[in-house]
This record gives sequence, structure tokens and C-alpha cells, in this order.
Amino acid sequence: MSESGKPALDLPALLEALLFVSAEPVSPGQLAAALEVSAAAVEEGLKALEGELQSRGLRLQRHGGRVQLTTAPETAELIERFLGLEATSRLSRAALETLAIIAYQQPVTRPYLESVRGVSSDAVLKSLLSKGLIQEVGRAEGPGRPILYGTTPDFLQYFGLSSLTDLPPLDLAAPENGNGHNEALKG
Repeated sequence: MSESGKPALDLPALLEALLFVSAEPVSPGQLAAALEVSAAAVEEGLKALEGELQSRGLRLQRHGGRVQLTTAPETAELIERFLGLEATSRLSRAALETLAIIAYQQPVTRPYLESVRGVSSDAVLKSLLSKGLIQEVGRAEGPGRPILYGTTPDFLQYFGLSSLTDLPPLDLAAPENGNGHNEALKG
């Protein structure tokens, strides 16, 4: 019991309350400091909370060592309708291709993207930046110090992922061309 005579809340409930009122993703260290517990206790509490949320309309989302409370991806259509928002805009094939490269290889530069895709990526990068799905995460060493791009928490939410580790495994095998030769090996 707490001093007020009400039942004391457990650590997952306290973490949920802090994440609910947080406007931005927070680090486990910030949560530990606020709750005056160890970082290990916070991680244990977050795992418990994550399990509890699986049957509810909220999820924990992790990105860049930070965590936040988000709505479950399964509720996206309902929430958009309730809030009167337009349906989530579709991404072009070029945008999806670029996002996939960034998600799996981040951080990456525009020249790297263009070497992989074989076409200019300026317009696609501008579009993805404006949608908040990617962000500048630094600059590469080397000539011209090109900008490095990485995904954002909005990217995770858009695709219903809790963290980048939820991405499906990357299959680098190119399909065969029918003659038993791998298309990726053609020169």
C-alpha cells in the first residue's frame, strides 16, 4: 500500500505512466533516474510491460536506444477514421526501395544509395525526409563529407515495427534467370 492507502503500482505500470506522458522517446536511463531504480530493473519492467501490451491497443517501440509508447499497428485504420485523417499515403516503389536500403544498411549516404539503385535518389530522399521516415544522422568521413541517412521512429510506426530487429531477414540471393544462373552475378 502507498502512503495514501491506495494499492501501490508495480514497475510496469509506473513505466507505462511515464511513457504515456512523454512527448518523445526516452532512454531507459531517463526512466531509471525518474523512478530511482536501476537500468536493469527498468529493462525488466519494460519487457513485462511489452508482454502486457500485446493484448491491448498500445505497443512499446524501440529506436536508437530509446523507447516510446505507440498505438498498435492493427489500430491504424480505426484511428485514422476516428480522427478524420486521410488514409495513410502510399509510398512509391522507388521510396520503398530506398527505405529498404536505408533500413538494412544504415547509416548510408546518397552516393551509396545511388550506386545500389542505379538512379538519382534526390527526389526520393526529399520525400522520405518530408514524411519523417528518414533523418540525417551525421556525416561520413571522406571527400565532401556526405550526409548519412537513417530511419526514424516514425518509420518503425509506419511499418508496425517495435524496433529494427523486427525487420525480416535480408535475403541477398537474387532470383535465378531460368538458366540456372543467378541474375546478380551477370556482368
